[in-house]
Amino acid sequence: MPDSSLIESLYQSIGVNPHDLRNQTDIARIEIHHNRVLGMHLLPGLAVDAKERKDGIQARISLAPGVVIEKPIQVCFGMIPENGLQQIELQIEIAPRARAAIVAHCTFPNARRIRHEMNAEITVGEAARYAYIERHTHGAEGGVEVLAKSNVRVGPCAGYQTDFELIRGRVGRIDIDLQLVAERRSTAEVSARIGGSGNDRITINESAHLAGEYARGVLTSNIALRDSARAEIYNSLTASAAYARGHVDCKEIVQDAAVAKAVPIVEVNHPKAHVTHEAAIGSVDSRQLETLMSRGLSEDEAVDLIICGLLGGARAFAPGETITGISA
Repeated sequence: MPDSSLIESLYQSIGVNPHDLRNQTDIARIEIHHNRVLGMHLLPGLAVDAKERKDGIQARISLAPGVVIEKPIQVCFGMIPENGLQQIELQIEIAPRARAAIVAHCTFPNARRIRHEMNAEITVGEAARYAYIERHTHGAEGGVEVLAKSNVRVGPCAGYQTDFELIRGRVGRIDIDLQLVAERRSTAEVSARIGGSGNDRITINESAHLAGEYARGVLTSNIALRDSARAEIYNSLTASAAYARGHVDCKEIVQDAAVAKAVPIVEVNHPKAHVTHEAAIGSVDSRQLETLMSRGLSEDEAVDLIICGLLGGARAFAPGETITGISA
């Protein structure tokens, strides 16, 4: 299939008109299919060094000191065929005082047997700001395996935000592994919102270390399970410096024969640090359900609305939108 057709297929699968996006010269973008870089448009101060490998891409993305990218960088990668392996090795370096956000559209719309592996090393420099929003589109058969590993270091006075969201299709299998270190006066927000059904399997293992004074960190997982889906969530937050503050929040809704497990771990190694946690697993809240049904919704409609509320809230940046807090 020609590159232009692959690009159009990738964008159409996520509901974006590729011609509208590609005509906007003030938006940086990268398009990857399997192991090929199909297209790229960069802005001053943003550098991408990508190498094609047998079954994927090895890439280094860097932002120069003090550079501010006003609009989110659009990265679209995935596979249109039903079967295959995609391995992404990614190194991201945000230099001091730089600010940017990436919206990564990971799309496998026809998947029956696809394995997607992501291994990322991320460094956010002093007083920099970086957001990474990962939005997945899968096929209806649940034929995707996603194995995502990230090692993140957030420098002094820097800010880091990441959000994983499955927006369409069956999960298949998702295994997220994140290790993060936050230095003094930095902030880190890590969240995942996933709905599983059928025989989907979800594993989240996130560990954050608030290593510097006044560091702040939040780990949030919102999971909804139906049928015989299963989820295991391990959130670990350690504070080992004065005035470090953190919170772990895991909510899971379970229906039918689904099984959920949540293990929040908090550790405090300094008398002036403070970490809290909250975990809730169960069926849909009966009071919410009764309230919605009293307003004319059926039970199924009410349940769907409650689950949408749990899984909603992910920041769906539109192409071309200036991001408050990143570009300010």
